[in-house]
Amino acid sequence: MMNYAFVSFSCPDADLLTVLRMAQQYGYSGFEARCDCGHRHGIELDITPEQIIDIKTAFQASGVKLQCISVSCRYSNPVTVQANITETIAYIRLAQALEVPFIRIFCGYIPEGAGREETRTLIVESLRSLAASAAQAGVVLAVETHDDWSDPLEMAAIMSAVNHPSIGVVWDIMHTYRTGKTSMEEAYRILQPWIHHVHIHDGSLDPDTLVFLPIGTGDIDHKEALRILIQHKYTGFLSGEWLDWEPASLHLPREIEAMRGYEKELLTE
Repeated sequence: MMNYAFVSFSCPDADLLTVLRMAQQYGYSGFEARCDCGHRHGIELDITPEQIIDIKTAFQASGVKLQCISVSCRYSNPVTVQANITETIAYIRLAQALEVPFIRIFCGYIPEGAGREETRTLIVESLRSLAASAAQAGVVLAVETHDDWSDPLEMAAIMSAVNHPSIGVVWDIMHTYRTGKTSMEEAYRILQPWIHHVHIHDGSLDPDTLVFLPIGTGDIDHKEALRILIQHKYTGFLSGEWLDWEPASLHLPREIEAMRGYEKELLTE
């Protein structure tokens, strides 16, 4: 059986104990905390040592794993890159204190007037500068296939240039297909050496408007993604990322049921 988590965008107004009860109720074994977005889970940079102990205790008691901290740090803009590096180091310290294995980060959009090559160089240099801090903390900085780097080949070029085990990839299966224009199998083949975490969500291929749809009713083939991950013995988490969508009580049980259904089908084929 695969491991499933959900991002706090599903329940931004829920406190941590409510989040953990929902995870237990619906069958999720992990949680991904989106930080600095006003979500009420309480996992933020300014928490106290006492709050860190309380958070770790709550997760341990629930049996749910705090698998990932998801942040907005990005490194493509020379004007803001140093501030983002400094913030990333702060999140590395937080992840270490909470014993969280991954921090989801972005490359960032290419600034107006800048070229892809020079922007890639800045991103690579930034990630290299962070790698030692991440390694020392036992944390992997996992860059999501997102924004101007949804093409798996573009992300692979960054990963190859950084070439450090503490820098990896969050494979968002929608972005590599919808924006990166790459099949599931090809995206996985390209990104496989660096994948640490996977984001799932279904929707349409409309390039202008992101519309979420129940898994199995949109254009993103989650069964094919599962087939590939099972075939290659992926042991990480698949984390549902649904932003400003339906109430959690509607989509959390339905989406994991759809994924478990695909698993059963695949295992009997």
